[in-house]
Amino acid sequence: MPSNQTSRRAAPQARPASRRGTTGGAPAQERELRAQGRKTMQRLLDAGRLIFERQGFHAARVDDIVKAAKTSHGTFYLYFANKEDLFKALAMDAMSEMEALGDALEPITIDEAGRETLRAWVTRFVDLYAAHGGVIRAWTEWQFSDRDLGHRAQESLLALSGALSRRIDEARGLGDGAHVEGVACLSMLERFNYFQQSHQIRFEHDEVVDTLTRALFEGFFTPDKAEPRRRPRAIPPRPRRARKAG
Repeated sequence: MPSNQTSRRAAPQARPASRRGTTGGAPAQERELRAQGRKTMQRLLDAGRLIFERQGFHAARVDDIVKAAKTSHGTFYLYFANKEDLFKALAMDAMSEMEALGDALEPITIDEAGRETLRAWVTRFVDLYAAHGGVIRAWTEWQFSDRDLGHRAQESLLALSGALSRRIDEARGLGDGAHVEGVACLSMLERFNYFQQSHQIRFEHDEVVDTLTRALFEGFFTPDKAEPRRRPRAIPPRPRRARKAG
């Protein structure tokens, strides 16, 4: 996975995760924005996030976004080429923050301190998913078909599952077996929050955090008593068959 790691590290240089919504779409990237311009663009991004959340990607219109932002069509096109361009900017923000969240996952020790560390991280995941729910659902449901954006989304998910895999391996010594556990762990987190944010289920915030923390801590980070702490052996390559003469 070296290529994924390289591309993931290169992205924040162009779009820092700590400056959410400051780069904008293609038109905005062609010039340096002043303070007022950044504020206007942020209003458009916030309005776009709201409209995508309420109406979905396909039903959303530029007209709806400019009304929510209390600005004009002309102003919108100074910063974004179209609604797809605005969606890309929002999606890149969300993915950058997801990647940063993976980097922020600290070692999970098998004690009460480790549980609290995990709970704090799960809280951040739940809050981040809620903030970007409409955008995340749009690319999750393939409402927006963009190959480059799809590849970047895949890299973000790999980065998150990789961070979880490393911490699970530290806690349980699973070696290569931690990869599938990391993916399973992320799948639980992502799907639960997807159902929550798409209003298919509805639970209180603290109840969600407590339940997910308990499930992850006991199911993925706490070694089973019967589980030997070992790393799997490498499987030797199969011997080649000798070629028949003539």
